Parts: sequence; C-alpha cells; structure tokens
Amino acid sequence: MTITPVELASLMCSRLCHDLLSPIGALNNGLELLADETDPAMRQRCLELLADSARTSANKLKFFRLAFGAAGSLGDMIDPREAQAAIQGLVADARRTTLGWLVEAEMLPKAVVKAMLNLSLIANEALVRGGTLDIAAEAAGDQVEIVVRIAGPRITLDPVLRTMLVDGPGDGDVAARTAAAFLVHTLVTDAGGAVMVSQPADDTMIFGATMPRAAAEAGAR
Repeated sequence: MTITPVELASLMCSRLCHDLLSPIGALNNGLELLADETDPAMRQRCLELLADSARTSANKLKFFRLAFGAAGSLGDMIDPREAQAAIQGLVADARRTTLGWLVEAEMLPKAVVKAMLNLSLIANEALVRGGTLDIAAEAAGDQVEIVVRIAGPRITLDPVLRTMLVDGPGDGDVAARTAAAFLVHTLVTDAGGAVMVSQPADDTMIFGATMPRAAAEAGAR
C-alpha cells in the first residue's frame, strides 16, 4: 500500500486533533463552569482543572511538534534532551507511568529521535494500567540502536500496530491510530534498518529499532 506525503500529513493531523480534543474540550467546559460558579471553593476547583487541562494540552503539543513536525529542521541532529523533556511531559500527564532515560549521546540524527519518540508513544499507550517506560538509544560505530522497554500489570498492543511497526502497511491498514507506527516503520526501513517488537512476557515488552548511522543522518536532511 502506497501512502503519499499528503495522505501521511493528513493522518498525522487527525491523530494530533484526536489527542488534543479531550484536554481542549475540558478547557472549554471548565471556562463555562467558571463563568456560572459563585462558590469560592468550586471556583478554585475549576481553576485547578483548567490548569491541568492547559498543561496537558501544552505537553501534547510539545511532544507532537517534535515527533510529527519539522522541529529541529535547521539541523540534521537533535539534542536527545529535547526528546526526554517531551516524553516526560507525556508520561507526567498520565500520572501512572515512570520514565527511565538511558540515552547518553549528546546529539542524535533527527530520524532516530523521531523514531524513538513515536515508539515511546506507542509503548506508553500499551501500558493500560501504567508501569515503567525505559528508553535507551546509542550511536556506536556504523549503527544506531533504539530500545524501548515497558513493564506493567497489563500490557495491550493492537496486533495491527505490531504488524505495521515490523512489516509495514497492508491494504487499508494505515489510519490515524496507526500513523505513528507507520512513521516509525518508514523512517527505519527507508534508512535500511529494521523494527522489532517482542511478545509480552512477565508483564514486559520490548520495542527495538536498528538503523545504519550514515543512512539515518542522511535521512534527517
């Protein structure tokens, strides 16, 4: 199945809008409640809910700007600490997942960072009841490796997402909910690499990707 750049951009926009609808809708509802509320305690509670929704919206926008958008387009390399901050914001909103960061490189190719972010997004959503999300990436020699490990009491990954990550799209498989997986597969395989996803075992699952370093850096341009 061939996806044009315009179709992929549309899918990414649909995914972004879907994820932002809830916190922005909560902002709107909170403002309506605040306008009619006179009790000081309830007004304070409304303000707290508004602050939570605003923070969630901002965190999601920061994440998707880096994961889907052209962030860092002025250079071929990105500081991994930007990705760490974006993922931390996403995890913090759920308040049930702990992030472990095992990336020591000072800079990574843009394609690698985007693949890592989108793998983290998919892995985090598979932690239905929360848990730990550990992320590692290393550029050693002529290879770049990404490992995302999740552990929790309940891990659920849609088989369509698994297939999309490892094998790419079949007929009719690409939709807004699979756009991130499609992007990971495209970024990695276009660079001559491969994506791997383990089966859940002992409440643990591992997502991995390997990419030739030269191809990843060239693909970031």
